[in-house]
Amino acid sequence: MVLLAGLSQCHNPADQPFRRTVSIGKKDGKFILHRNGRPFEIKGAAGYSHFHTLKESGGNTLRTWDTTRLASLLDSAQTNHLAVVVGLPLPMNDNMAFYNDPVKVASHLKALQAVVNRFKHNPAVLMWSLGNELDFPFGLSYYRFYTTFNAITDMIHREDPDHPVTTVILNFNTKYIFNITTRCDVDLLSFNIYSNIKTLRKDLADFSWFWNGPYLLTEWGIDGPWEGTEQTAWGAYIENTSKKKADFYLKRYQQDVPREDPRFLGSFVFFWGNKQETTPTWFSLFDEAGAPAEPVAIMKYIWTGKPSPEPFPELQYMLVNQKGARDNILLSPGSLSTAEVFLYKTNDPIKTVKWQILPEDWYRENNQNSTKKRKPIEGLFQKNQNLKATFAAPEQEGPYRVFATIYLQNGNFATCNTPFYVVSDP
Repeated sequence: MVLLAGLSQCHNPADQPFRRTVSIGKKDGKFILHRNGRPFEIKGAAGYSHFHTLKESGGNTLRTWDTTRLASLLDSAQTNHLAVVVGLPLPMNDNMAFYNDPVKVASHLKALQAVVNRFKHNPAVLMWSLGNELDFPFGLSYYRFYTTFNAITDMIHREDPDHPVTTVILNFNTKYIFNITTRCDVDLLSFNIYSNIKTLRKDLADFSWFWNGPYLLTEWGIDGPWEGTEQTAWGAYIENTSKKKADFYLKRYQQDVPREDPRFLGSFVFFWGNKQETTPTWFSLFDEAGAPAEPVAIMKYIWTGKPSPEPFPELQYMLVNQKGARDNILLSPGSLSTAEVFLYKTNDPIKTVKWQILPEDWYRENNQNSTKKRKPIEGLFQKNQNLKATFAAPEQEGPYRVFATIYLQNGNFATCNTPFYVVSDP
């Protein structure tokens, strides 16, 4: 009876009338997201920028994590005929000092209520997403987390019945799904999922006896710099070239995204922009100036079925002193080394090759990868012959990476990097 009572608290998307601005219905066994009375399949990107390119590539939705510059973001989205899943931030529940403080909780709820009431009539808003990768554990010690979470979702449903509410969890976690569906009230679930996407279809099927509601993939993409990814002997994660990443995005979408699932409402590729996470290039689909890498063209092909007519550098690999990243390259301070980039095709007109050396980013706060970009070390390159460069190793012992970014005349680029370690002489 307790379980049934908990389940009865959840919204039944099939009961939502299509007359709402955005609603989730069910027809012939398939969940359907409706926007302004019409079926709406999310072709999304996670990020804050490059609205026009997203629209031109066939995308239709952005997903954000917070309300930073939300007014201008929604205006830009509306100008480009894009919808937005608006992220409403909520502290992680390992911060129970926040949830046990009624003054802080009330202040946060009031702030989120102001956001919802300010933007609920904005035509670009698609739905609200409360929190990002929160834990939903068992245990009475988390009682105030659940009461806070539910107070906020109740507020959103009350103040804005025209837009669904979701929350995002990391991977397909049956314990969290159980607790959300029995203790919380959201209209659909959302998953950030990377390497575990390979088993998502099976996970969904195995747990459908308990939960068979609609869902989104709010982040998917290449495998990240975390456990399971290849490393050097000193623990530097080995990053693929942008060419290999492009191939990987296409393969992962075609093989692992469960597009045929009647519960699937859409997905968001990560990351539609430029960000630092272990390196400035790992997840970035654009450079800092807004130029696109080849995965952008892959997403256009995925969303429209049309290949991009614009070429990208056919980057194959980089060698440093004739060694690759998996060879655990050790250099002496100040020693001269040669880095060279090899292409599959050399007939595309190269505009420039940008060479940089950055210190390895090992800083992790609260077990999270750093998002603060490291500054390149100046004055190390002795010769720059486009695809081949000679550099002096940094004088300070430690881990580094040498980066090469190749731009064609059309502005498109490809990038790669190789980690190395400077070892002082004994």
